Amino acid sequence: MSVAHRSPGRYLDPMEMSADYSSGAKSATGRDVLPRPGPLTVLGLETSCDETAASVVRLTSGRAEVLSSVVHSQIDDHAAYGGVVPEIAARSHVEMIAEVTRRAMAEADMGYDGLDGIAATAGPGLVGGVMVGLSFGKAAALARGLPLVAVNHLEGHAVSARLGAEVAYPFLLLLVSGGHCQLLEVRGVGDMSRIGATIDDAAGEAFDKIAKALGLGYPGGPALERLAMQGDGSKIDLPRALLGRKDCDFSFSGLKTAAFRIAQTCETEQDKADLADAVQNAIARQLSDRSERALAAYAETHEHRLFVVAGGVAANKTIRATLQATAAKHGFDFLAPPMAYCTDNAAMIALAGAERLALGLTSDIDVVARPRWPLDEARALSDPSHKPGRKGAKA
Repeated sequence: MSVAHRSPGRYLDPMEMSADYSSGAKSATGRDVLPRPGPLTVLGLETSCDETAASVVRLTSGRAEVLSSVVHSQIDDHAAYGGVVPEIAARSHVEMIAEVTRRAMAEADMGYDGLDGIAATAGPGLVGGVMVGLSFGKAAALARGLPLVAVNHLEGHAVSARLGAEVAYPFLLLLVSGGHCQLLEVRGVGDMSRIGATIDDAAGEAFDKIAKALGLGYPGGPALERLAMQGDGSKIDLPRALLGRKDCDFSFSGLKTAAFRIAQTCETEQDKADLADAVQNAIARQLSDRSERALAAYAETHEHRLFVVAGGVAANKTIRATLQATAAKHGFDFLAPPMAYCTDNAAMIALAGAERLALGLTSDIDVVARPRWPLDEARALSDPSHKPGRKGAKA
């Protein structure tokens, strides 16, 4: 069963199996909500990691208009630790969610009576943070009698390119971020099939861990990209994973280990810059190689050939240019979200919520935060890319 293709999407975690994440159309107070073809204005809330974000988006005939987008970053809170500390992140979300939402509503010049629904990230992510935004969304929906839409954070990334252009379904998606690396066929919200996924680490995680080994601080990805501009990666030979495999999966653990070892031998800033460039090129090459297999297969069965790249790593200019060239090689149009919507934001959550609301899909008020939530739940259950743990299947 997919997350929701006009049918219920159920929680995979064995701790909770009761609440519908997408079900019959009801507001939080029980009023019927019917599919609506007209304009829909939705408040989106995002708290899955280290950004507290709120946004108001209006969806009109498939065209998205971002009326406001406010993001409070916690980079300064976590910099001393070299990465995100879940407890610090959750506390910051508690402190900031009300003010960030107030600002988003003010910038949209709108009161709650102008909203058609409230969408909140319900997972996957750091569960303490997810709970904050989801609980705030539930409270607002109950207080205002509005429909609640629990949104998969990854689905937000999947539709994020539609924030900058009118994009028709279906399309081939490479979702590449700090925690996820997947190739999916996207037919619409709640209707996505996994084509390939990382079998170990995500590309964004590799960027961050290697940057940390080079002493570049947090966040590592942007710092490594800046350093790579001064380097010559051709001097360094890094391993290429999964050569000869005929699927579309990814692997970055070997690259991460090899780069970490080389980082220990770097004596000068130029050595570090050369390694940064080599790592960036190696990640771009693997993303291109594996995507190329998916593009070829996708082209055999689809006339509408669009390749979308989304997620935080899509903001990397070298990777974006490499993938754009790969798409052109196979006769695909290429699209990535505007830079502001590559990293975590609430506009993508509001848009995913609006698209679901347009189909009459809402969520029960008793939905719970999910640390894991695959976009293609059927395949995650039958053929998980990682061994499922207590928190469920990852992808």
